[in-house]
Amino acid sequence: MPSGDTTTAALTDSLDDIRASARIVREYEGVMPQLVDKVTLGEGVGLSWNEVSYDQIVASAVTESTRSSNPQQLVDSLITITPTVSQISILLTDRVAARLNRKGYSKLGGLAMNAIQRKKDEDGLTTLDGATTSLSGAGTTLTSGIVAAASYRITSNATEPGNDPIRTVLHGFQIKDIHDEITAGVGTYPVGEGLTARVFAEKFRGMLAGSQVYEDGNIAIDSSDDAKGGTFAQEGLVLVQGRSPKTVPVRREEIGGGSTEIFVRDEYAYGERSAGNWLYEIYSDALAPTS
Repeated sequence: MPSGDTTTAALTDSLDDIRASARIVREYEGVMPQLVDKVTLGEGVGLSWNEVSYDQIVASAVTESTRSSNPQQLVDSLITITPTVSQISILLTDRVAARLNRKGYSKLGGLAMNAIQRKKDEDGLTTLDGATTSLSGAGTTLTSGIVAAASYRITSNATEPGNDPIRTVLHGFQIKDIHDEITAGVGTYPVGEGLTARVFAEKFRGMLAGSQVYEDGNIAIDSSDDAKGGTFAQEGLVLVQGRSPKTVPVRREEIGGGSTEIFVRDEYAYGERSAGNWLYEIYSDALAPTS
């Protein structure tokens, strides 16, 4: 018969291994769905959202003797956006569900919805990559002037000037180059109150040449350490929402002695207005910063 204190080490076989907490791996909160025009495709109106636009017409000076015999012909164009469905499913057998820690089980719905929201953001970022014009270029250090150029080209182009608000969405590693541009003098000369001091203390955030700059870590960095963001007028991109996001549990008695499959789906699509005028891709170096 052993003698001594009864501690946890003495009764390891009697103590259950219980998870005290559970969390979802943190993701970037995508920004694209919040930065574009949004419309809803109503019921009974077909599969697509359609919008017609009319080209400019020209007025001419006339005198009392002028006989107008050359009427302006109206020219229209149509954009069509057809929402498609994104979906994810998770299947849990009843055996797993009965024994899975409750804290972990409660996170599964949020995990699935995060996947849907991430794809929605990534699909929006894909529209930036599809812009007619790309500024800067692979391997190029991004400067504030590139963002300014895109912003002015949106608001001042002769074909169809865009209206505020103007948005810029970039990977954080692209924004770091603008940070370095603004804080280049720190350590060389005294820095008083102002933009340089603020960026040095708080990172770059806010307005640049009339465009609000947003960081989105869902932007992909390619094998050459480059990334593609973009500058656009809010009205230049349209998110057409079909059916609202929905979660549907389905019983599957034929699987594993009884299971529940959870489906999460969303229906949407992005489209571009005034192609070539209100959206500019910004393509630049996005090497992970080291200093």
